[in-house]
Order: sequence, then structure tokens, then C-alpha cells
Amino acid sequence: MRRLILPALIATLLAPAAHAQSGERPEVATAAAAVKQNVVTWRRDFHQHPELSNRESRTAAEVARQLRALGLKPVIGIAHHGVVAIIEGGKPGPKVALRADMDALPVTEQVDLPFASKVTTTFRGETVGVMHACGHDAHTGILLGIAKSLVKMKADLPGSVMLVFQPSEEGAPDGEEGGASLMLKEGLFKDFKPDAVFGLHVFSTLPAGQIGVRQGPLMAASDKFTIKVKGRQTHGSRPWGGVDPIVTAADVIESAQSIVSRRTDIARLPAVVSFGSIKGGIRYNIIPDDVELVGTIRTFDEGMRQKIFTDLKNVAEHVSLANGATAEASVPDRDGNPVTYNDPALTARMLPSLKAVVGDANVIEPPLQMGAEDFSFYAKEVPSMFFFVGATAPGIDPATAPGNHSPKFALDESSLDIGLRALLQVTLDYLHAPTATVSQR
Repeated sequence: MRRLILPALIATLLAPAAHAQSGERPEVATAAAAVKQNVVTWRRDFHQHPELSNRESRTAAEVARQLRALGLKPVIGIAHHGVVAIIEGGKPGPKVALRADMDALPVTEQVDLPFASKVTTTFRGETVGVMHACGHDAHTGILLGIAKSLVKMKADLPGSVMLVFQPSEEGAPDGEEGGASLMLKEGLFKDFKPDAVFGLHVFSTLPAGQIGVRQGPLMAASDKFTIKVKGRQTHGSRPWGGVDPIVTAADVIESAQSIVSRRTDIARLPAVVSFGSIKGGIRYNIIPDDVELVGTIRTFDEGMRQKIFTDLKNVAEHVSLANGATAEASVPDRDGNPVTYNDPALTARMLPSLKAVVGDANVIEPPLQMGAEDFSFYAKEVPSMFFFVGATAPGIDPATAPGNHSPKFALDESSLDIGLRALLQVTLDYLHAPTATVSQR
């Protein structure tokens, strides 16, 4: 259970001069100018050579090569392709971890860029394109830029910084483990337990130049489910000779819509149940034996989360029985991501740092996001803050711009500079003034 923050502590943390500069640190602006072209080059390289979750071998090798060139000693192979390096400051101080995700998506790129991805691979038995349709190429480039910046100033740096280049944020393939949870399981914080963890994500629903952050819950818990509806094969001209799993699956999907609309108190917190894949049959005149349904559940409350699990399983099983079929409902079919939670005191403390980079008016509080992030696993271990960096170019309405995960997702590269400066400012402000106590969960 999250402890309440005392009003007096909040007031102290919100005081403008408490823990952040009144303006952008001059060393941030200098560092950002020095590495700007490097970050663009790295991002474009990663964009042109995307790799799916748990397959980031080239990306990891390039990240490790760049870190070694800076004089660092990266540890490789954590959670398959994770890369971790530590920058030791020349002065005593706190420990901070910065995270960037590296994996891409099974999406065929439709953006006309000279460095557009032409990569294809096999995903769930089908040939698909591979694209950095979520911006992880930007995150990786930004963190490499921060690494280069911090190495140059490490003699005067209080404390130490862990750089976490994480694989498989989008989720490990079926039957595999990966991502933040596996990095922690394999001992990421065993010998280096940070006092705070920071991360960012480029976001299409914000214009370039804006930053979005909110205290407490930010992004939803995410759970994947699989429902296998089993009927009995028959010829399409004689449906009475078998049990039709396609009609039954359609009935399951329709009935499941009432779980959120009629059984969940969405006046309190939002929730989503969505079906993303239907597979069954191969020929127009043969009713198949079974149909597989795959989808996602998004929630912000653990009680609502568990109730939706139960409701969906009941709908799948009982609707199938009513149609003469059966259902194997794996709800969820793996451990999902918890809610991405921003520590309230830490977020309040670092808010002036974000404003110092883009100005007060350009730091906004976004609504709760139904998207999910496995950064949430770090936030369960250590006080953390995760923020959004606007990625949509000027002149394009962010409300209608192609979203993250779209084959037309287009990153305005000015967001690379904003992201680097914001994360570097947050890091330096925290390291130079590590006096506040943040809330524990």
C-alpha cells in the first residue's frame, strides 16, 4: 500500500528553490549541443536496423561498443541482450539509474525516410516487417548521449549513475521471459541499488517541445489473455454436423464487451478489454475445430484487475458451453505489467527540473494512459519517475497524428534534444541535491 505524503512534506518539495535549478543548467545546454549530432546518428542507425523483443543482438552490441569507446565497462547479456554500465562520479553522492528500452515491433514501416527500416522477420508464424514504431530507437540514442555527457563531467559528479539499456519492453515472445522483470530477477539491483530511477518515452499525442508527467499512477497495468474455443469440424454446407467455434468465438467477443460497460465501475477508474487477434480455419467451406482469441486487459486498480480476469474467464467458458463448445481460457496467460507509478514526492521534487528545460507552460499533466510500460517493475523496487516527451512535429495535430505502434509513426527529431536535456537536467539536479526523502510503496 502506498503511504500518504504529509502535506508539509509536499509543500517543502514543491518549493521552487528546494532541489532544482531556477533555470536550465549551463552544463546541460553545453553537453546537449556537443552530442546532438551523435544522438541523431545513433537513433537513425537503430531505426534502420530494428530488432524484436529478446532478439536485440545487433543493438546491444552497438550500445556496448559505444560505451566501451567512452571508457566504460558495460556488462552484457543481462535478460538475454541487456547492457548495463555504471559511471562513477568523482565525489560522494547518491545512486541514480537511467533506463532506455531497445526493442522494436512487428510492424511494416510506411514512413518515407532515407533510413526507414526494410527489415522483415517471422512473428507468430507470419512474415512481418520490423519497425521502431514506438520510439525506442530514440530512447537508446538519448541514453548514449547522456552517457557521453556524464563521462565528460564525471570528475565533478557527485554519486554514480547506472545506465540500463533494456531489451524486450514490448514483451517477450510466447514461452520466453524478458524485459525489466527478468533484468531484476537476474540481479540488476543486487550490487547497485539506486536511490531513484528515471525514464522517458517519446509520445505522439504531445507536440515536440512539450513534456508530460503526473504524480501517482501514469500508465495502466497490462495483461495478455488467450482463449481457445473448441468446437467440432464439419463441412460448411452442414453446420449441424459439428459445433461451430467461429460463431461461438464471435459470441464470446460480443458478450465480453459487457464486462467493462456493465460490470466494472469505470466511474472510479478506467478499464479496457480488447481483442487483438482471431485465428481459426483455413478454407472457405470448412468449419474448423477451434478458434484462438488473443487480447489485452488494462486496469489501474488491482481489485478491478482480478475481477475482470474472473469475469472474462466466466464469459469465455459459459458462452462456449451455451453454444455446445468448450473454452480454454488463460486469463491472463502470463505475468503482466503492473501500473506504472510515479513516486509523488520524487515527481514533485523533479518537476522544476523539467520546467527548467522547456518552460512552465510546456510541462503538462496528461490524463491516465491506458498504454502500459514495464518500467513499472523498477518503480515497484525504487522510487521512480517516468515522463513523456512530445514527438509530433509542428504543424501536425497530435490528436490525429499516427500514434505510437502505427506503421506511420513519425518522430520529430527535435524531441531527441528535448529528451536528452530533460533527463540530463533531472539527473544532475538529483545528484547535486540529494536531501529529500521520497515516499515508499
